[in-house]
Amino acid sequence: MADDNDFDRIAIRIPYRDIDMQGVMHAYAFIAHAETAIRAFWRHRPQVRDEPVFSMRKFECLSHRLPVADDLVIFAVRVEKIGGRTVGFAVAANIGETPVADIDITWTATDPLTGEPSILPEEIRDWLYGFLP
Repeated sequence: MADDNDFDRIAIRIPYRDIDMQGVMHAYAFIAHAETAIRAFWRHRPQVRDEPVFSMRKFECLSHRLPVADDLVIFAVRVEKIGGRTVGFAVAANIGETPVADIDITWTATDPLTGEPSILPEEIRDWLYGFLP
């Protein structure tokens, strides 16, 4: 189970609102919970002056097993790739040792004033390199 020292993973008990009429989790909820895990990880980045805004550019989800309400799912974040303006995350969702889903999310850095793509700040890029496999 994830604890407060594991900032690269969070535990989420699947809420009833994420469950469809057949009793299994909506597909969109995988992305929402993966994004929550990435945001929790992201809070530990170095603070930089004039930081760009980061937003989701692309996502892909491969579902292995659909959780039901009250399942405790661990979402573990891994930095997958670092580009000039983007960062790719791989999020593994598991119930215990059982894989639930693999979610890939790419964020793009943008200038907060113009909305144009922006270069990743060097301090953040260096921090991210520490998490590459």
